[in-house]
Amino acid sequence: MSPADVAGFIDHTLLKPTASEADILRLCSEAVEYGFKSVCVNPIWVKTATKALRGSRVLTCSVAAFPFGATPTDVKVYEARGATLDGADEVDVVVDLAAAQAGDRGALIDDLRAVAEAVHGSSAILKVIIETALLSDEQKVLACEAAVEAGADFVKTSTGFNGGGATIEDVALMRRTVGPHIGVKASGGVRTLEDARAMIAAGANRIGASSGVAIVTGSAGAGSY
Repeated sequence: MSPADVAGFIDHTLLKPTASEADILRLCSEAVEYGFKSVCVNPIWVKTATKALRGSRVLTCSVAAFPFGATPTDVKVYEARGATLDGADEVDVVVDLAAAQAGDRGALIDDLRAVAEAVHGSSAILKVIIETALLSDEQKVLACEAAVEAGADFVKTSTGFNGGGATIEDVALMRRTVGPHIGVKASGGVRTLEDARAMIAAGANRIGASSGVAIVTGSAGAGSY
Protein backbone atom coordinates (compact mmCIF):
# COMPACT_ATOMS: atom_id res chain seq x y z
CA MET A 1 0.00 0.00 0.00
CA SER A 2 1.22 3.49 -0.81
CA PRO A 3 1.57 6.10 1.96
CA ALA A 4 -1.48 7.88 0.56
CA ASP A 5 -3.49 4.65 0.79
CA VAL A 6 -2.39 4.09 4.38
CA ALA A 7 -3.29 7.69 5.30
CA GLY A 8 -6.94 6.86 4.70
CA PHE A 9 -6.80 4.29 7.52
CA ILE A 10 -5.34 6.64 10.14
CA ASP A 11 -7.09 8.28 13.08
CA HIS A 12 -4.64 11.17 13.65
CA THR A 13 -4.54 11.23 17.43
CA LEU A 14 -3.73 13.72 20.16
CA LEU A 15 -4.99 12.67 23.58
CA LYS A 16 -2.38 14.18 25.87
CA PRO A 17 -4.10 16.04 28.71
CA THR A 18 -1.80 19.04 28.14
CA ALA A 19 -2.78 19.51 24.48
CA SER A 20 -3.54 23.15 23.66
CA GLU A 21 -5.94 24.70 21.18
CA ALA A 22 -2.98 25.44 18.89
CA ASP A 23 -1.99 21.76 19.07
CA ILE A 24 -5.50 20.64 18.12
CA LEU A 25 -5.70 23.09 15.22
CA ARG A 26 -2.34 21.83 13.97
CA LEU A 27 -3.60 18.26 14.24
CA CYS A 28 -6.65 19.12 12.14
CA SER A 29 -4.56 20.94 9.54
CA GLU A 30 -2.27 17.93 9.20
CA ALA A 31 -5.23 15.59 8.88
CA VAL A 32 -6.64 17.60 5.99
CA GLU A 33 -3.23 17.96 4.33
CA TYR A 34 -2.38 14.26 4.43
CA GLY A 35 -5.87 12.82 3.96
CA PHE A 36 -6.24 11.04 7.29
CA LYS A 37 -9.54 9.34 8.11
CA SER A 38 -10.16 11.28 11.30
CA VAL A 39 -8.66 13.24 14.15
CA CYS A 40 -9.08 11.74 17.61
CA VAL A 41 -9.19 14.22 20.47
CA ASN A 42 -10.32 14.46 24.07
CA PRO A 43 -13.96 15.54 24.59
CA ILE A 44 -13.03 19.09 25.53
CA TRP A 45 -11.69 19.64 21.99
CA VAL A 46 -14.50 18.10 19.93
CA LYS A 47 -16.17 21.42 19.11
CA THR A 48 -12.82 22.95 18.13
CA ALA A 49 -11.93 20.03 15.87
CA THR A 50 -15.37 19.84 14.29
CA LYS A 51 -15.26 23.53 13.41
CA ALA A 52 -11.70 23.31 12.05
CA LEU A 53 -12.59 20.29 9.87
CA ARG A 54 -15.84 21.71 8.49
CA GLY A 55 -15.92 21.34 4.71
CA SER A 56 -13.27 18.60 4.69
CA ARG A 57 -13.71 14.83 4.48
CA VAL A 58 -11.89 14.27 7.78
CA LEU A 59 -14.05 12.94 10.62
CA THR A 60 -13.96 13.94 14.28
CA CYS A 61 -13.40 11.14 16.78
CA SER A 62 -13.43 11.42 20.56
CA VAL A 63 -13.12 9.13 23.58
CA ALA A 64 -15.18 8.11 26.60
CA ALA A 65 -14.13 6.57 29.92
CA PHE A 66 -10.58 7.19 28.76
CA PRO A 67 -8.06 5.79 29.52
CA PHE A 68 -9.15 3.38 32.29
CA GLY A 69 -12.74 2.34 31.53
CA ALA A 70 -13.45 2.43 35.28
CA THR A 71 -16.50 4.67 34.95
CA PRO A 72 -20.17 3.93 35.71
CA THR A 73 -22.28 3.15 32.67
CA ASP A 74 -24.45 6.24 32.99
CA VAL A 75 -21.36 8.44 33.04
CA LYS A 76 -19.98 6.69 29.94
CA VAL A 77 -23.32 7.29 28.23
CA TYR A 78 -23.34 10.95 29.21
CA GLU A 79 -19.79 11.47 28.00
CA ALA A 80 -20.34 9.63 24.73
CA ARG A 81 -23.62 11.42 23.99
CA GLY A 82 -22.02 14.76 24.83
CA ALA A 83 -19.23 14.12 22.36
CA THR A 84 -21.71 13.38 19.58
CA LEU A 85 -23.78 16.46 20.42
CA ASP A 86 -20.60 18.51 20.11
CA GLY A 87 -20.02 17.06 16.63
CA ALA A 88 -18.10 13.80 17.05
CA ASP A 89 -18.67 11.33 14.22
CA GLU A 90 -17.04 8.50 16.18
CA VAL A 91 -16.54 7.63 19.86
CA ASP A 92 -13.89 5.26 21.23
CA VAL A 93 -14.95 3.94 24.66
CA VAL A 94 -12.78 1.92 27.03
CA VAL A 95 -14.27 -1.41 28.09
CA ASP A 96 -14.90 -2.26 31.75
CA LEU A 97 -11.52 -3.92 32.22
CA ALA A 98 -12.39 -5.46 35.59
CA ALA A 99 -15.42 -7.15 34.05
CA ALA A 100 -13.32 -8.35 31.12
CA GLN A 101 -10.71 -9.85 33.43
CA ALA A 102 -13.44 -11.48 35.53
CA GLY A 103 -15.08 -13.00 32.45
CA ASP A 104 -18.38 -11.24 33.21
CA ARG A 105 -19.95 -11.25 29.75
CA GLY A 106 -23.30 -9.94 30.96
CA ALA A 107 -21.78 -6.89 32.63
CA LEU A 108 -19.73 -6.13 29.54
CA ILE A 109 -22.71 -6.36 27.22
CA ASP A 110 -25.00 -4.27 29.42
CA ASP A 111 -22.38 -1.54 29.80
CA LEU A 112 -21.47 -1.36 26.13
CA ARG A 113 -25.01 -1.69 24.82
CA ALA A 114 -26.06 1.46 26.68
CA VAL A 115 -23.14 3.38 25.19
CA ALA A 116 -23.81 1.99 21.71
CA GLU A 117 -27.44 3.09 21.85
CA ALA A 118 -26.42 6.59 22.89
CA VAL A 119 -23.82 6.88 20.13
CA HIS A 120 -25.98 5.36 17.40
CA GLY A 121 -28.81 7.70 18.33
CA SER A 122 -26.82 10.45 16.65
CA SER A 123 -25.73 8.26 13.72
CA ALA A 124 -22.14 8.19 15.01
CA ILE A 125 -20.16 4.97 15.28
CA LEU A 126 -18.76 3.26 18.38
CA LYS A 127 -15.33 1.71 18.79
CA VAL A 128 -14.64 -0.36 21.92
CA ILE A 129 -11.11 -0.28 23.32
CA ILE A 130 -10.39 -3.65 24.96
CA GLU A 131 -6.82 -2.83 26.16
CA THR A 132 -5.17 -6.03 24.92
CA ALA A 133 -1.99 -5.59 26.98
CA LEU A 134 -3.98 -6.19 30.17
CA LEU A 135 -5.98 -9.22 29.02
CA SER A 136 -5.32 -12.88 28.25
CA ASP A 137 -6.26 -14.20 24.83
CA GLU A 138 -9.40 -15.75 26.32
CA GLN A 139 -10.35 -12.41 27.87
CA LYS A 140 -9.65 -10.58 24.59
CA VAL A 141 -12.01 -12.92 22.75
CA LEU A 142 -14.69 -12.46 25.41
CA ALA A 143 -14.40 -8.67 25.27
CA CYS A 144 -14.59 -8.66 21.48
CA GLU A 145 -17.62 -10.95 21.45
CA ALA A 146 -19.38 -8.81 24.06
CA ALA A 147 -18.65 -5.65 22.08
CA VAL A 148 -20.16 -7.16 18.93
CA GLU A 149 -23.23 -8.41 20.79
CA ALA A 150 -23.68 -4.96 22.36
CA GLY A 151 -23.71 -3.29 18.94
CA ALA A 152 -20.19 -1.88 18.57
CA ASP A 153 -18.99 -0.99 15.10
CA PHE A 154 -15.28 -1.53 15.86
CA VAL A 155 -13.07 -3.19 18.40
CA LYS A 156 -9.77 -1.49 19.19
CA THR A 157 -6.58 -2.84 20.71
CA SER A 158 -5.33 -0.18 23.09
CA THR A 159 -5.44 3.27 24.61
CA GLY A 160 -1.65 3.57 24.47
CA PHE A 161 -1.73 4.86 28.06
CA ASN A 162 -1.88 1.62 30.06
CA GLY A 163 1.23 -0.23 28.93
CA GLY A 164 1.69 -2.08 25.68
CA GLY A 165 0.05 -1.41 22.37
CA ALA A 166 -1.10 -3.08 19.19
CA THR A 167 0.55 -6.30 18.07
CA ILE A 168 0.09 -8.21 14.84
CA GLU A 169 -1.00 -11.25 16.84
CA ASP A 170 -3.70 -9.35 18.71
CA VAL A 171 -5.03 -7.70 15.57
CA ALA A 172 -5.25 -11.10 13.86
CA LEU A 173 -7.00 -12.62 16.90
CA MET A 174 -9.50 -9.78 17.02
CA ARG A 175 -10.22 -10.06 13.31
CA ARG A 176 -10.82 -13.80 13.61
CA THR A 177 -13.13 -13.19 16.56
CA VAL A 178 -15.32 -10.43 15.14
CA GLY A 179 -15.41 -11.62 11.52
CA PRO A 180 -15.36 -9.53 8.36
CA HIS A 181 -18.16 -7.08 9.08
CA ILE A 182 -16.93 -5.42 12.31
CA GLY A 183 -14.01 -3.00 12.20
CA VAL A 184 -10.68 -3.62 13.93
CA LYS A 185 -8.57 -0.65 15.02
CA ALA A 186 -4.89 -1.11 15.82
CA SER A 187 -3.71 1.56 18.21
CA GLY A 188 -0.68 2.07 20.42
CA GLY A 189 2.90 1.97 19.23
CA VAL A 190 2.21 2.18 15.49
CA ARG A 191 4.99 4.55 14.47
CA THR A 192 6.19 3.72 10.95
CA LEU A 193 4.75 2.99 7.52
CA GLU A 194 5.92 -0.60 7.89
CA ASP A 195 4.11 -0.90 11.24
CA ALA A 196 0.89 0.39 9.70
CA ARG A 197 1.12 -1.90 6.67
CA ALA A 198 1.71 -4.90 8.93
CA MET A 199 -1.36 -4.07 11.05
CA ILE A 200 -3.53 -3.67 7.96
CA ALA A 201 -2.26 -6.98 6.57
CA ALA A 202 -3.16 -8.65 9.88
CA GLY A 203 -6.76 -7.43 9.62
CA ALA A 204 -6.92 -3.84 10.85
CA ASN A 205 -9.04 -1.43 8.86
CA ARG A 206 -8.25 1.55 11.06
CA ILE A 207 -4.98 2.72 12.64
CA GLY A 208 -4.87 4.96 15.69
CA ALA A 209 -1.59 6.87 15.83
CA SER A 210 -0.08 10.05 17.16
CA SER A 211 2.70 9.55 14.57
CA GLY A 212 0.47 9.86 11.51
CA VAL A 213 2.62 12.40 9.72
CA ALA A 214 5.77 10.35 10.35
CA ILE A 215 4.01 7.23 9.07
CA VAL A 216 2.99 8.73 5.74
CA THR A 217 6.22 10.67 5.19
CA GLY A 218 8.44 7.67 5.82
CA SER A 219 10.11 8.78 9.04
CA ALA A 220 9.90 7.15 12.47
CA GLY A 221 7.43 8.58 14.94
CA ALA A 222 8.16 8.91 18.64
CA GLY A 223 4.63 8.86 20.00
CA SER A 224 3.57 6.12 22.41
CA TYR A 225 0.01 5.93 21.12
